[in-house]
Amino acid sequence: MDVINTVTITLLLLMSGGTRVETKQIQPGDTLLPSTTPAWYSRSGEFAFGFYPQGQGNDFVVAIWLICGKNKTVVWTAQRNDPPVNSNAKLKLTMDGKVVLIDEQGGEKIIARNASAKASSASVLDSGNFVLYNNNSSIIWQSFDYPTDTLLGGQSLLPDGPQLVSSSSQNSHSSGRYRLKMQNDGNLVLYPVNTTDTAWDAYWASETYNFGVKTYLYFNQTGSLQITNGSEGGLTRNLISDSALSLPKENGVIYRSTLDFDGIFRMYAHFINGSIHKVGNWPRENNCIVKGFCGFNSYCTTNDNQPVCTCLPDFDLIYPNDSTLGCKRSFHKEDCTAEVNGKDSATFYVMKPVGDMKLADLPYFKAEMLQEEDCSSACSADCNCEAAFYDDKDRSCMKHRLPLRYLSRPKDAEDKASLFLKVGNRSLKNGTGNDGPVPQQPPPPPIKTTSNKATVQITVITSVFSLLLCSTLVISSHFMYKIRVLRYKRLMETGNLGLNEEVTLRRFSYSELKRATSNFRQELGKGSFGAVYKGELHKGRRLIAVKRLEKLVEEGEREFQAEMRAIGKTHHKNLVRLLGFCAEGSKRLLVYEYMPNSSLENVIFGAHNQSHRRPEWDERVRIAIEIARGILYLHEECEAPIIHCDIKPQNILMDEFYTAKISDFGLAKLLMPDQTRTFTGARGTRGYLAPEWNKNMPISVKTDVYSYGIVLLEILCCRRNIEVHVSQPEEVLLSNWAYKCFVAGQLNKLFLWEAVDKTAGENMVKVALWCIQDEPVLRPTMKSVVLMLEGITDIAIPPCPNSNSI
Repeated sequence: MDVINTVTITLLLLMSGGTRVETKQIQPGDTLLPSTTPAWYSRSGEFAFGFYPQGQGNDFVVAIWLICGKNKTVVWTAQRNDPPVNSNAKLKLTMDGKVVLIDEQGGEKIIARNASAKASSASVLDSGNFVLYNNNSSIIWQSFDYPTDTLLGGQSLLPDGPQLVSSSSQNSHSSGRYRLKMQNDGNLVLYPVNTTDTAWDAYWASETYNFGVKTYLYFNQTGSLQITNGSEGGLTRNLISDSALSLPKENGVIYRSTLDFDGIFRMYAHFINGSIHKVGNWPRENNCIVKGFCGFNSYCTTNDNQPVCTCLPDFDLIYPNDSTLGCKRSFHKEDCTAEVNGKDSATFYVMKPVGDMKLADLPYFKAEMLQEEDCSSACSADCNCEAAFYDDKDRSCMKHRLPLRYLSRPKDAEDKASLFLKVGNRSLKNGTGNDGPVPQQPPPPPIKTTSNKATVQITVITSVFSLLLCSTLVISSHFMYKIRVLRYKRLMETGNLGLNEEVTLRRFSYSELKRATSNFRQELGKGSFGAVYKGELHKGRRLIAVKRLEKLVEEGEREFQAEMRAIGKTHHKNLVRLLGFCAEGSKRLLVYEYMPNSSLENVIFGAHNQSHRRPEWDERVRIAIEIARGILYLHEECEAPIIHCDIKPQNILMDEFYTAKISDFGLAKLLMPDQTRTFTGARGTRGYLAPEWNKNMPISVKTDVYSYGIVLLEILCCRRNIEVHVSQPEEVLLSNWAYKCFVAGQLNKLFLWEAVDKTAGENMVKVALWCIQDEPVLRPTMKSVVLMLEGITDIAIPPCPNSNSI
């Protein structure tokens, strides 16, 4: 590099904020501070590792970024889903060989978690790779092994390694909505996150199915992006043509490939003068091709080649400021199996034609019908059907349940189908069955007066208004005083629960919750410590579930305190959210978000009823992964680990979109941050208890893993772990029968009602069998369970679970 370029880079580093740190090698004890020394730089000065500003405030994330001219581009993020830190944080290579982030409270988080040994030094390489070395100068950890959304020159995407996951937006580097996976079959595929690896969820694929299991994606520093097989004589395919790389070969060109926040995988070339050229993109830049670009119950169209998301008729945006995050009903959902006010609930729905749509999702029912009117009528008469598509080309009717996903309205006639929505006529907007405009009040008639009369009237009106204003002020002051006095008295009566420092939740009064639940009229369910009732706040605009603890004495008070401390500070999409509580005298109530689709028990075990739709395989796999992620959050991502102690289908609730959420933390056991095991009295539900409960052994998070294994088998097979009325005695205990079928290679016996891919079914059963091992040490952690379920790690053959206890 010439002298001019060297001076240019030095000036750019100084302009980027903070002091330039010459880092031929980073030594133990070296520290970064956001305000003074924010980063360690590579020798060329083109890459930096350290504190990167996040947003407009005084927040920072730990990242690696590329510096070209005045442009800075983040290419890797550490712990990307953690909240940012402020300017009082520190980043340090400690004397015991760990890269540690120290926040403003003094809490420590290790950046390189999987380092194989103690680090003696570190470096930021000119390739953009941050590496740790041992005493022998061998690499023990490198950021290239853990990509986030970007590949740099010299980096690979392996079939057994991490996937690329997009950022959530242009300005936020947290995990987004799309993923790029190098599959074991040699195919490079783009999916939305939280989906299974099936063709129905993919929106782009390299179609290199015949390349074999050793295939990987390699990104060369010269810009060559190729899918290649590592074996001798293996196949190779270039994703970028030579003509696309005919860019100026000036000094300092750096290539990167990024899965952008909009779901498009793009390749860029960065030049030393700051210019950026787009080299290629997959798929083509039409975001309506990207599945999941528009959320549930909305469809994608293009306007001036820009994607636009629009809600289906009678649906409203969930988040008004972001149309891509989906839509929700604006009408009441009736119970189609019951009567409402003496009428059949089918009379509360109409079939509304929406027009030609393209849907890339599987229906739960498909049949040939001659006319689209027949398809609409069939959906109207079907209790489970909430939308129907009629394809005129093959005269097929496809029934769906909400939410609808992967909807678009293409301009051409290809692959279009007529959509019919089952819409309720009881609106959520005005509480009536009419969705029409609210009539306006007619204007008052004109007043005919003379000028003298007008003066008198103005004087009278002014006097009356002044009198009313004074009266209002006096009355308001009186009531404000009374309210403050009553609040003080209530606080004195209820006392301090000892929770104020641990939980920031809304405190409800008992009368408020009694009124919200119509005097606890509609019971949703009943447990060992009390019942749960349906309620509503703000005149029906927010539905809630109120748990009233009835056996308050010592046990009920313990459950109340446990549940408050366990989930008061947790917030995860797969945990039921606690909104508030009530504690007046001996009354203890908990207020949760309302889950309209009941529990997992009804979803999978109700499938034996003829009127109930059995969840399809992909749907069951999705639910199993969501539950695993919720348990993983409790075990490893909370401030203190939480053992739920009662994982079972009854405690897994389903929201409006059939997302699984864990509930009922009354039996939860909290560990200290440095604690892994504890002794406690037996708790939980028969049939889901780990063997250590009955052996007076210490309890760890592995007890939840055992319960999850039983639940996973129940989800896969749609039957309870213990079934008395079965054809063969060996089928009574599902866990034993599943292992026998696995050993005999007859897993099809577990799924007689449907065709399940042999490899997929075998992998799911293997995960469950590992979870229910007798010895806790043999059970995997929930993080390993999630990785196995998502197909990221291989699954070994499990030994026989010896426990027959129920």
